[in-house]
Amino acid sequence: MKVYTTDKIRNVVLLGHGGCGKTSLAEAMAYLAGLTKRMGTVTDGNTMSDYDKEEIKRQFSIHTSVIPIPWGDVKVNILDTPGYFDFVGEVEEAVSAADAAIIVVSGKAGIETGTKKAWEICEKYKLPRMVFVTDMDIDNASYRKVVENLQELYGKKIAPFHLPVRENEQFVGYVNVVQQKAKRWNDKGTVDKFDVPDYSKENLEICREALLEAVAETSEEFMERYFNGEEFSEDEIRQALRVNVIDGSIVPVMMGSNVMARGMYTLMTDIVKYFPSPDKRECAGINTKTNEVWQADYDFSKAKSAYIFKTIVDPYIGKYSLIKVNSGVLKTDDVLYNYHRDCDEKLGHLYVIRGNKTEEVNELHAGDIGALAKLSKTLTTDSLSTRNQPVAYIRANISKPYVSMRYKAKNKADVDKISQSLQKLLMEDLTLQHVNDSENRQTLLYGMGDQHLEIVASMLLDKYKVQIELMRPKVAFRETIRGKSDVEYKYKKQSGGHGQYGHVKMRFEPSGDLDTPYMFDQCVVGGAVPKNYFPAVEKGIAEAVQKGPLAAYPVIGVKAELYDGSYHAVDSSEMAFKVAAAQAFKKGFMEAKPVLLEPIASLKVTAPEAYTGDIMGDLNKRRGRVMNMNAENGYQEITADIPYLELYGYNTQLRSMTSGSGTFSYEFARYEQAPEDVAAREIEERANKLVDIEE
Repeated sequence: MKVYTTDKIRNVVLLGHGGCGKTSLAEAMAYLAGLTKRMGTVTDGNTMSDYDKEEIKRQFSIHTSVIPIPWGDVKVNILDTPGYFDFVGEVEEAVSAADAAIIVVSGKAGIETGTKKAWEICEKYKLPRMVFVTDMDIDNASYRKVVENLQELYGKKIAPFHLPVRENEQFVGYVNVVQQKAKRWNDKGTVDKFDVPDYSKENLEICREALLEAVAETSEEFMERYFNGEEFSEDEIRQALRVNVIDGSIVPVMMGSNVMARGMYTLMTDIVKYFPSPDKRECAGINTKTNEVWQADYDFSKAKSAYIFKTIVDPYIGKYSLIKVNSGVLKTDDVLYNYHRDCDEKLGHLYVIRGNKTEEVNELHAGDIGALAKLSKTLTTDSLSTRNQPVAYIRANISKPYVSMRYKAKNKADVDKISQSLQKLLMEDLTLQHVNDSENRQTLLYGMGDQHLEIVASMLLDKYKVQIELMRPKVAFRETIRGKSDVEYKYKKQSGGHGQYGHVKMRFEPSGDLDTPYMFDQCVVGGAVPKNYFPAVEKGIAEAVQKGPLAAYPVIGVKAELYDGSYHAVDSSEMAFKVAAAQAFKKGFMEAKPVLLEPIASLKVTAPEAYTGDIMGDLNKRRGRVMNMNAENGYQEITADIPYLELYGYNTQLRSMTSGSGTFSYEFARYEQAPEDVAAREIEERANKLVDIEE
């Protein structure tokens, strides 16, 4: 592929709700640019960006894919992202490499939750954006309604550039609002000019007014002229648009049909015209030698540096690190330094990735997106730079997963292979986490949702030929006592020769400290139990609290006091006193009003205010206690205490209640006594785990 300089590059991310047409838009753009001879479709599973088997099977995007599209003398790097919320990590990675965004909206479905989330992401990363309304070939698609809804949500910065023209229920052309001219598509793929239809004139006036108002808002001089009834020239409008689209104060709205590849030509032209090249954007890191801010600003004349925004691991072709060059010009066989891993990486060949195909290039200029093969230690969000100018860039903020499932291998012989395969998936997907919970003897996978984890299981089977079974995770209950007890236990065994003898009298009561398993004390007088056996008694308690006598869960908050006992000069031993103490604990614990404690999470839910009632009702059903509520910018933040047992399935329910707009996070708060019905069920289920400690 041809090498492009910084000013001839545009990095554009496609954002929007799942199923709104991002992938088919990218396909239509590539087709129009001559990259393919035949336009693929999501349903046929032959698009450039949805090439993964899992994506083809499910007919939606799971990974971000990069499609560089040459347009004239400019290269437009399109980053096609998933729209489903389980794959938000892919979106966050792509946005960290983009300089502008196209928010895709279906003219049929209108503004959806994913549209609003896309806007919020653009606001967070200060990305210039356009809105592209797809599905205009569908008869009940309403461009006007989308524009009106956008204006209601985001105000006067929404500037419609086009109006659709329909004849005999067919999408045949558009009216250019800036030029006030109508254009019709012909069989050659070009356009013919014609008079604006009478039925479009009223809408043209409305859209033109909205556009001029957006332009007038950009400066006091324009505002004054606008109120004085002066007309803006086409050049003045375009000049204002260029400046203000880049700073985000104007958001153009365009439209077209992906399946008919109509509207893409003007979209590509306006991407080049209005979106910034990387050198118009700021980019800064920290010089790790001096600890000072280092302005890279995609300057090709500065020291080489790059940021790894995504990793692709393929079982057949190996590992590719997707990079954005932040400064300098990368060349084949460059050696760069990874500050985070303190190692040098030889780059070898440089690649440009288009979907699942790689193309070698000699160099990558600042601002460009490319790929490096088989970097030994470098991972996603790492920075590469020269040793003389070691730079670390701020890592992308990737969402933390809160949905967990327990898994086990279907075939025990695959355990090691599953572990290795998961490591590769974890390298690719930063929103996937693997936790070994030794206390509950379970391995957990954390993801962004149930569908995310199901797809991980499916990918393990498909790509790595190993099968896992996903199950509900076990909850870490605890046991403690609410009363006091006074017990004795004599351990006596005679089997020829030396016997075993240990006799203890002990008191048990709550310690008041639920952070430690037990407190041990002794007040033995007169040497009834020799001092050298005290450690053995404590060891017996220490072992007994690991598996409580109520439901075989760890014990917390118990005070054990040894106050009397007896010993035998020949038969007593440390082992005998350890067993005696353990059995005394078991007996004393069950006589001191034993209770089961369940873990409580501090849950934070954020959702639009309209859903507050539903969320509160659901939390009550889940034994949640609302602790605090805070309304801000139309969103309600609810803080509640909720048992871990009730968090299972919460993600699915919250999304269902809030049309996908609700998010949540939680952290461990404390242990509380479990209700009787919960405790009884748990004790019954765990009955087979209770085994006699006596040896």
